Amino acid sequence: MNIALSGYGKMGRLIEKMAVERGHTITTIIDPYSPSTHNKELSKDTLTGADVVIDFSIPSAAVGNIRKIAEAGKNIVVGTTGWYEEMETVQKITESSGIGLIWSGNFSTGVNLFFKIAQYASSLFNLFTEYDPFIHEYHHNQKADSPSGTASMLGTIVLKEMERKKRIITESLKRKIEPEELHITSTRGGSIPGTHILSFDSPVDTIELKHTARGREGFASGAVAAAQWIADKKGLFSIDDMMKDILKGV
Repeated sequence: MNIALSGYGKMGRLIEKMAVERGHTITTIIDPYSPSTHNKELSKDTLTGADVVIDFSIPSAAVGNIRKIAEAGKNIVVGTTGWYEEMETVQKITESSGIGLIWSGNFSTGVNLFFKIAQYASSLFNLFTEYDPFIHEYHHNQKADSPSGTASMLGTIVLKEMERKKRIITESLKRKIEPEELHITSTRGGSIPGTHILSFDSPVDTIELKHTARGREGFASGAVAAAQWIADKKGLFSIDDMMKDILKGV
């Protein structure tokens, strides 16, 4: 495939390396802040020749980038987080342009298998009201958003499977948490690639599901795999759609 990269931070550089190792061609690298990129602006001209664009930019630029890439008629992998409140807008952009877009807060295969385990566990604990779920995540001190996109996706899974939980709370609480609230908390510090813990606590025990990333390689590898998956598709997809496709029959 011919892949264009939007965003050339640590993830962009790693995706470039992995894509080339898998035999793909990087047609252009676009980043307004990096001195070592080919172009500063997304446009039809700068995206010429690309089959798919992989976007790992910044939250404030995500929807604008999606719009420009869609106008160029290119399918998109969106790994940028922090824009999900504008999902309806992105769906309209995707439908009106006729492109294919796949998004995720985390493209790591391991994390998405972790999501499947969390989904099943949450459905079990839904039947046992003495267990109360909560989520905590750790990331490096350069991460731009909080909570992480992965933690938000994990929270959405819990809400879907556990009827007694109705809404997510992410701020520091100065009050007693309500029974229907799911608390997601975050820590930022050091160089932690990403750790997510889903806990189910009862008066007599605690059960924890934990995913610890050793580096960014899993995220980059999954993003390249997602580019291959979305290349011939039209419409808005999440990583869950891709995993269902891969795991069908399992």
